[in-house]
Amino acid sequence: MEKQIARLKLLRGLSLVGVVFTIVVILVGVWTRLVDAGLGCPDWPGCYGRLVVPDADTASLHSPDAPLETFKAWVEMIHRYIASGLGLLVLALVALAFPLRRLAGYPWRLTLVLLVVIILQGAFGAFTVTLKLWPQVVTLHLLGGLTVMLLFLWLYLRLRQTSFEDIHKPVAKRRMSPLWALVAALLVGQLALGGWTSSNYAGISCQGFPTCNGEWWPDMDWSDGFHLTQTVGPNYLHGQLHADARAAIHFGHRLGALALGVGLVLLAVAHWARRDLRPWMLGILGAYALQIALGIANVLLWLPLSLALAHTAGAVLLIVVMTLTYWRAGLTHSHESGHQQADNEKEWVHA
Repeated sequence: MEKQIARLKLLRGLSLVGVVFTIVVILVGVWTRLVDAGLGCPDWPGCYGRLVVPDADTASLHSPDAPLETFKAWVEMIHRYIASGLGLLVLALVALAFPLRRLAGYPWRLTLVLLVVIILQGAFGAFTVTLKLWPQVVTLHLLGGLTVMLLFLWLYLRLRQTSFEDIHKPVAKRRMSPLWALVAALLVGQLALGGWTSSNYAGISCQGFPTCNGEWWPDMDWSDGFHLTQTVGPNYLHGQLHADARAAIHFGHRLGALALGVGLVLLAVAHWARRDLRPWMLGILGAYALQIALGIANVLLWLPLSLALAHTAGAVLLIVVMTLTYWRAGLTHSHESGHQQADNEKEWVHA
């Protein structure tokens, strides 16, 4: 029993480390993209056939059509190194959790889902290079990284909920209300739109705010902007779409932000009666307001590197705060349900 409790505590700590580690990997990946280092190494998993960045002569012999840019190559390899470390962390979690897989309260299936997603994420990392920054793959790679972070966070919360006094106690299941499901869908959609905006280099395709290129409804090509089945290649560095298509992508991202904001306000109003949830709802709205401010600043200041990174960090913050709030709302609901059930039992006894 003591060994099981110690193992549970270790797994809980590692899952929290995984949350922080994944955030680092996401931000380094975004930095890699923003400094145009996504193709700093033309091959995968090595760099010009090596596990470290080679000299210019070796690189030229390996890929004569892809001249070595040492800084960009090292940026890309650093991203791969830390992403590989994250994969090893997931493998360690699975190995340590294996002896506990039959415990009633242990989230073994969640651990396996995390393993599957990290493997897929590695594959998308490879496809990002081999398919030359194809926007579909780049967007899915970003969403995959955010999914890994969310799974680590949910695993940590589940392990915190697991009772160390009675590890065999089943954990109550949660059901997402329609409003929470709607807001979650809006958030996922907005994250996908953000990734699509970035992968198509449409971050400043709408100049000015709140108008876009001086108009409330500018010339836009929605068909080309959201043509998800276009052919691969030859190279998507700096994008291939024309101005009206990129404007449509950027404008769609703005509309998605507006829809998400309305959903978050409705969510806050629906839960405002719960006093203990009010600070959490204010936290969600605060994180959203910060993200909007960063988005506007990126447009007005022409997408500086620091603000672009901060905008991604803001998206991560919003996901974390929303997840913690949803978890807190479930605990509150379970606590209130438990008291209600106890009161009903008392009334039945007195009757």
